[in-house]
Amino acid sequence: MYERLRNLREDHDLKQREIAEILNCSQRVYSNYERGDIDIPTEILIKMSDYYNVSIDYILNQTNNPNRQN
Repeated sequence: MYERLRNLREDHDLKQREIAEILNCSQRVYSNYERGDIDIPTEILIKMSDYYNVSIDYILNQTNNPNRQN
């Protein structure tokens, strides 16, 4: 899952600081999410899913299909 977070961020040409601002958290906290040092709150997962336009299951590495189910 954590590699997927990094890949999504890099695919969007974002630095950790930039995605942290979008998610309204500090760069340090976001870095901890990306390394797996702390659990990602549901609210942040939803924001990432919305921003990257992928399913939460994709972020959590439960599927390789990034498409959302409506």
